[in-house]
Amino acid sequence: MKQKPDLSFWQLWNLSFGFFGVQIAYALQSGNVSRIFSTMGADPKSLGWFWILPPLMGMIVQPIVGVVSDRTWCRFGRRVPYLIAGALLAVIVMVLLPNAGSLSDVFWVAMALGAIILMFLDTSLNMAMQPFKMMVGDIVNEKQKGTAYAIQSLLCNSGQVVGFALPFLMTYIGFSADATHGVPFSLKMAFYVGAAILIACVIYTCVKVKEMPPKEYAEYHGITLEQEKEKVSFVKLLQRAPSNYWRVALVQFFCWAAFQYMWIHSTGAIADLCWNTDDTHSVAYQQAGDWTGIVFAVQAVVSVLWAMVLPALEKKAGLKGAYAISLLIGAVGFAMVPFVHDPYLLFVPYALTGCTWAAMLALPFTIVTNALEGMPHMGTYLGLFNCAICLPQIIAGLLNVVVVWLVGSQTNMLFVSSLCLLGGALSVKIIIDRKRAIQA
Repeated sequence: MKQKPDLSFWQLWNLSFGFFGVQIAYALQSGNVSRIFSTMGADPKSLGWFWILPPLMGMIVQPIVGVVSDRTWCRFGRRVPYLIAGALLAVIVMVLLPNAGSLSDVFWVAMALGAIILMFLDTSLNMAMQPFKMMVGDIVNEKQKGTAYAIQSLLCNSGQVVGFALPFLMTYIGFSADATHGVPFSLKMAFYVGAAILIACVIYTCVKVKEMPPKEYAEYHGITLEQEKEKVSFVKLLQRAPSNYWRVALVQFFCWAAFQYMWIHSTGAIADLCWNTDDTHSVAYQQAGDWTGIVFAVQAVVSVLWAMVLPALEKKAGLKGAYAISLLIGAVGFAMVPFVHDPYLLFVPYALTGCTWAAMLALPFTIVTNALEGMPHMGTYLGLFNCAICLPQIIAGLLNVVVVWLVGSQTNMLFVSSLCLLGGALSVKIIIDRKRAIQA
């Protein structure tokens, strides 16, 4: 098996630059879905049902993209065609989502249409996101994968900073934040701007990146084209998966459940803690919604900084130690939120959760792609691994009504997120290094 050549910094950068635009779209979705549906009239306890659709589509779409792209070899590349298709669809539904309440005067019809649009938004973003992770696995050698995923994490978090801050910025520059008749125009403009940036970034990556042709891919991966095109069921592939694939998935389960509750309930919690309101049509609630984007942006900025610290922390504490420490820091951050009543002091706990987010984006995929090195169907494996991200979000959404009833408020749901991250940190212990994982 030939060794893949080292890539320059800018080659690694170009490989993931489109991820910046995709994450702007994801940030707009995760930071504002609860706000949009609450403004449309949804009950806070029912918000979890809307949040089931995005990860559900991720579980369906990403494995399919993985399987089909593993077998795709055309003039446009292997993964790029799905990247382009996802981005184009995302632009359309990003324009539609904040306008869902205007599509019908009947409440339940508007809600249903909004849910369908949200489903298509996450479908398209999953189609656009997964190829970036696969291209790193396809093109980057093992020595540089940590750097490649660190760059991807940097671009991801930078995109999130922009996406989370866009609603606040649109209000700041003068677009109306009046929610009397539905979703404010400032929030709509944030989605429009995000859609434009998304398509521009994806076009840049498609122009700059050249994927390996089939013969070259086979030489560098020690895999014949027949092996890569072999039709194998998901069940058989999962039976062949290395042990670390499952061990990391357990840690991911706790982490993504924690962040799912953060996304669902942060706007309501911040409105309650710092603006003393639960009236979704009030100016105060919309201000809290804008501010939620700002604290999420702070979280993303700290994620960028922590991603730079992680390599040094790995050298000191080992990969597992860096992973566990990052999760524990986030657990402390979530536990602090319900005690904070000043908007600016919220920067502190959300900054701490940013350390966790950086680790969640970089370390699991480094471990998993290294464990999968030399195995056929890497795209399919990574698509299936996305279930470790989606399934906990679905379960958290399904349990949301019960958990909110048990803890009593949206504010207390941040305590639940803290407990989830604590469980994730404890689970890191079961991850084993690559040599032992291969032997297992």
